[in-house]
Amino acid sequence: MGKVPNVLALLLASVVLVSSAPHTTHKTYKLCVPKQYLESCHRMTEEATPKGIRLQCFAVRDRVECYEKIRDGSVDFGPAEPEDMYVANHLPNSHFVVFEEIRDKNATHDDVRYGGVALVRNDLPIPDISALRGLKSCHTGVGRTVGYKIPLTKLTQMGILPQPDPSEPRSQRENELRALSQTFPQACLVGNWSPDEETNKRLKAEYSSLCSLCENPKVCNYPDIYSGYDGAIRCMISPNRGDVAWTKVVVVRQFFGLPPFSRTPEMDRDPLMNVDLYSYLCPDGSKVPLSSDTPCTWAGRPWPGFIANSMDAVEMEDLRQQISKVVELGETENLWENKQLAKPGDWLSSVLALRQITTAVENGPNPPSPSEYLMKARYLDVISRELGTLPPLKFCTWSDVGHSKCEALKMAAFPREVRPRLECIRKPSIDDCTSAISHGEADVATLDGGEVRIAQKKYQLKPFLAEVYSEEPHAAGYYAVAVIRANSTVSSFADLQGAKSCHTGYGRTAGWNVPLNTLMEQGLVSKTQCPYTESVASFFSGGSCVPDIKKNYPNAPDSLCALCPEGCTDASATEFSGYSGAFHCLASGLGDVAFVRHTTVSENTDEAGQFADWSKGLHSGDFQLLCPGGGHAPVSDYVHCNLAKVPPHMVVTSSTKTETEIANMRHILMSISTLFHKRPEVFQLFGSFNGVKDLLFKDNALGLKPLGAEVAEIMRSYENILDSVSHCDTYA
Repeated sequence: MGKVPNVLALLLASVVLVSSAPHTTHKTYKLCVPKQYLESCHRMTEEATPKGIRLQCFAVRDRVECYEKIRDGSVDFGPAEPEDMYVANHLPNSHFVVFEEIRDKNATHDDVRYGGVALVRNDLPIPDISALRGLKSCHTGVGRTVGYKIPLTKLTQMGILPQPDPSEPRSQRENELRALSQTFPQACLVGNWSPDEETNKRLKAEYSSLCSLCENPKVCNYPDIYSGYDGAIRCMISPNRGDVAWTKVVVVRQFFGLPPFSRTPEMDRDPLMNVDLYSYLCPDGSKVPLSSDTPCTWAGRPWPGFIANSMDAVEMEDLRQQISKVVELGETENLWENKQLAKPGDWLSSVLALRQITTAVENGPNPPSPSEYLMKARYLDVISRELGTLPPLKFCTWSDVGHSKCEALKMAAFPREVRPRLECIRKPSIDDCTSAISHGEADVATLDGGEVRIAQKKYQLKPFLAEVYSEEPHAAGYYAVAVIRANSTVSSFADLQGAKSCHTGYGRTAGWNVPLNTLMEQGLVSKTQCPYTESVASFFSGGSCVPDIKKNYPNAPDSLCALCPEGCTDASATEFSGYSGAFHCLASGLGDVAFVRHTTVSENTDEAGQFADWSKGLHSGDFQLLCPGGGHAPVSDYVHCNLAKVPPHMVVTSSTKTETEIANMRHILMSISTLFHKRPEVFQLFGSFNGVKDLLFKDNALGLKPLGAEVAEIMRSYENILDSVSHCDTYA
């Protein structure tokens, strides 16, 4: 009996040992990857998996969707810049942590990527920080971090820069320029102050003092010897130029040859390069010598990093090990020198946001939340600053998915300097949106040429921006085409008698107005018989899908809705609406012809439609264009085989808006389009959203531009078509 307690003790001890043993995991971690980098990510896993590295690619639309997937548990981690961390931090019901930082290999112990500093000449009497008023200021460039965002944010908080006058509504950019010009009588602040050239010229004329210290004040743009990090310093030390320079620490050290950099004999011979002539000006008004090992900074730009939803310590340590292994793999000499992997889009840069000079560094046992991480660098207020007096820009949408895309855009745009804020207005239909704009409930919406005409006639709206579809300087508009299957026996529009037709929507340019005009011109549909719905239904007696036709004509023949799976009262409710929807109707075998734009086939075939199951396996060669003069043509020959060249989609607003209000709307919308055209991995403005194409803007758009002479000319030509087909319409 005496041995029993010993046996129990041994059993208990073994239980304790097992429970206290380190918990291990063999989990494969999912990394979110914007779809354009998915191939690179697969290349990474092909290299990594055989070596026991447990990472898996998860395709997402962009970084906004990435963080949504991380929050929901579909993905484990993803890369993030400071602005992305701001987005992640504002997702509801999220518990993100920045568990690793992406630091320069030669600065792995630096808390921030770079610190923003103010340099001043020692011969200036600066008893306190308020003495900055009246000095001449040198900046790296408009919109840049240390030369613009940081000083603006901090000086405004200190009361050095004046607050905007709420009675005078101006954009944030103009209020910032105005505040700088009122504080610094002369400055050099190069760059494009607005993507809208008209606004850019006006601002530079009105606040020309901010260009007066530049090499070329009339141009006030790059290249300029007084711009950039070193240019701002050069501006300050040059005789009769600046008094204060806003730049970053590492460039100050490099410029003056301070450790860890070497000073050259040329620097010693130049009296302007004497470091004793200048100091760092601290936010509290004190000064620190340039030779100091601890310069005072105003704020720092945080390192980018990797974020995840909070996880237990074992998983986090394991994930960090997997990242370290894959980074080590990617940095091996044979991979860096392999030309296929070294091209733009190689997986170290495109998938992991790493360069040859950066590496992943663990962020402590208790990694901070995104907001804590940003505040540590005194950068959260820089991202979130607001110095505008304009109300939010209200963008109108008419579908749930369109509204969701607008909300995602709103989230992505704010931390990347888009001001004023966006506000998303949801209405049941296009007509309700245009009505809301006319009554001031919304500000803007994007419409096609036919919808623009109706909005002009019915609600007196006016277009002020046009979508751009080509990089060519004078390209405008697009082509309306008729698409048939390559094996179709149809060889002319007359052969379409009795066929089944697929349309983008009633009143739409490529899907209704232009093909109706073609049918009229060829005598296949009567020009005088009203309503046209009867004539069209009679011609396409096999049936059609014309989304929205019942909303406009409740008594329209049912055959015009026969091919629409959900009916055609509400365009947003049928999968066959819009360009891709009409092509889907044809590709599914229901229709014989689809009336769409010239890019629709290429956007939905040859694996272009990655997010639409119905388009997988479709090939562009399986379809052809039906030419109005008869015969077929390849889908690529739309310039010679089309029904008409028509206006681009346009952004409309109320005719009661002033020119100043319209200029401000041009500025914000062009800023958005310019930003996200360049950075689709941050937010895919021009592309599918949740599997739906052409929301807010057309997928194939490259940006926005003010209405010009070319668009006006195309619109005049198109109005002849509209005059022909709108004879029966109430608002002709």
